[in-house]
Amino acid sequence: MASTYSFDIVSDFDRQELVNAIDQVVRDVKSRYDLKDTNTTVELGDENITINTDSEFTLDTVQGILREKAAKRNLSQKIFEFGKIESASGNRVRHEVTLKKGISQEIAKQISKLIRDEFKKVQASIQGDAVRVSAKNKDDLQTVITRLKQEEYPVALQFTNYR
Repeated sequence: MASTYSFDIVSDFDRQELVNAIDQVVRDVKSRYDLKDTNTTVELGDENITINTDSEFTLDTVQGILREKAAKRNLSQKIFEFGKIESASGNRVRHEVTLKKGISQEIAKQISKLIRDEFKKVQASIQGDAVRVSAKNKDDLQTVITRLKQEEYPVALQFTNYR
């Protein structure tokens, strides 16, 4: 009985948790005394969040609230890629926050190289924006997961489809 076990390494986030976090940010902005009259808007798009407010100072505050609410909902800070601050009409500022999803080819190659170099009995294969890791022994897979959690990658990693 020579069955193999496997899991996928992906970079994703819970969309519903992000929606809830954005709702909390909007509620906070409307209720906080220092942000009440700034006409700040926080809008969630398919692949980004748009923050529109009256000054860079207010923008920093809103970003802090966004990070805090996301952290409370177990969303990694690595999913946010803060772009450049743009000027909007009427002395306002707009900020696009890109949501990062999926593992780039470059990072996938780094992960599979690390697995190949350090674990001789484990195979890693890149499949689109995920990495499939397989081995004959479940303990080897557990060791790989532990090792990858020690590394610092620019994306949030999740380990799914463990079988």
